[in-house]
Amino acid sequence: METATAKAKFIRISPFKVRRIANEIVGKDVLSAESYLSVLPNKGAGYLKKVVHSARTNFINKNPNTDEENLIIKKILVDSGPTLKRYHPIARGRAQSILKRSSHIYVEIMAREGVK
Repeated sequence: METATAKAKFIRISPFKVRRIANEIVGKDVLSAESYLSVLPNKGAGYLKKVVHSARTNFINKNPNTDEENLIIKKILVDSGPTLKRYHPIARGRAQSILKRSSHIYVEIMAREGVK
């Protein structure tokens, strides 16, 4: 079974926000997932759309005679990247920590079963 992957690393958005969107599109076909992501207002949807499009392009480059309508999203992993630690001053000379999280996005797509 042929698969293709794409990665985006060190994306400056919290992985929790991206996972929320990623869970909705796993198992869908690639073209409908891309159109769904293009109308979402979330910042993470734009990043996911780029990675899904890159995976689709990688699959077509590996298998040039494949029909695009038969591609489905097999797996999406959103892992946490390095966290930037910043501090914000608060009352009585204390400091409050601010965690600026980042994400690594991994998308794997495949052709639908029984279709060339």
